[in-house]
Amino acid sequence: MVGLDFGTTNCSIAVAIEGQVRLAQFSDGSESYRSILYAESRKAARAQWWTGPEAITQYLDADAKGRLIQSLKSFLASKSLRSTEVLGRHFTIEELIAILLRDLRGEAERQFGVEVKRARVGRPVRFVGAETEADDAYAVERLGKAFALAGFDEVEFEMEPVAAAAFYADRLTREEVLLVGDFGGGTSDFSLLRVGPGQRELLGNAGVGVAGDSFDARLIRHVVSPELGLGSVIGSMGKRLPVPVWLYANLERWHYLSFLRTKATLHLLKTLPGQGEEPEKLQALYDLVNEDLGYRLHQAVQRTKRALSSQDAAEFRLAEGSVDIGTTVRREDFEDWIGEDLRAIAGCVDRLGATRVDRVFLTGGTSFVPAVRRIFEERFGAERIESGNEFTSIAHGLALGG
Repeated sequence: MVGLDFGTTNCSIAVAIEGQVRLAQFSDGSESYRSILYAESRKAARAQWWTGPEAITQYLDADAKGRLIQSLKSFLASKSLRSTEVLGRHFTIEELIAILLRDLRGEAERQFGVEVKRARVGRPVRFVGAETEADDAYAVERLGKAFALAGFDEVEFEMEPVAAAAFYADRLTREEVLLVGDFGGGTSDFSLLRVGPGQRELLGNAGVGVAGDSFDARLIRHVVSPELGLGSVIGSMGKRLPVPVWLYANLERWHYLSFLRTKATLHLLKTLPGQGEEPEKLQALYDLVNEDLGYRLHQAVQRTKRALSSQDAAEFRLAEGSVDIGTTVRREDFEDWIGEDLRAIAGCVDRLGATRVDRVFLTGGTSFVPAVRRIFEERFGAERIESGNEFTSIAHGLALGG
């Protein structure tokens, strides 16, 4: 049985052989596999698909862009979004996820030299958009269907922070009370456990649909969208009206960005520069969507966010065609923008009621954000905090037994 971490942004897959864990490595040299699909039309056949690093390479090299799809995990709890059209054919969310999982399974079989039909799979404590336990159960059911479509015969689900605890506990020689914080792209999950050699007792868990994607959205709202016409005015039928805000709301959500490339939305965007008081900004908005520059935007935001984890200020730069945005972002401002998200994370941690903790283990890319680490330092002390294997600890723990 393999351990498979299907994440909003990245996936990883591992197998344990005689207690030794081996992680799959992919064509870009990484042990994490980007949760991205890309499709192009082919005259003699249906759409051709690429996933992971190959999807990114194919998309960046293509002159005429196909369809790039990201963050599918964020849709699983939504009962309103069951399918989408890709190059003239409707696909359910489960079918799209299965395309990615099928490629991952093939990579695992090739590298591990065994048939992969059984998997232990991580799941968040609370899925993005889930408001009730029934919503979470619905998301798990859909994810299970996707694994079945991808050729898996048996799937066991384990809470992602519990799997991360298994990774941490594998090296322990004594009992500890451990608080695990797992920060993904869409969710932040926390578990309190008693762990030790051969022991793992879950004492409580909590989760919130706020994580790396939320922080990215704040950067887009305050840095990018104003340069694309947010707050600008257009003239329509003798009236002065604001540019529709919903365009920018969708721009903030990675998993919705590609859905702006419908005929109706592109027609609307194309008419805005001729009506607006800031035509250059509105033309840049049209070009960003029409040329499907979402991945380039994502890269620019990620670079800035990473730099702000170690610097007091960082340059944001996106220069693609007519889109040319450059500005300095201060960490102080960034932390102010994500203040609401930080309070949600802190409140979730406090609801666990952890009064005695020996160690805090943080995993996931967002755990590098200084303001996030301060939440734990203020409550438990910097000397108790550890981190490591931010993108593979969950798959590692799942392979060991979750």
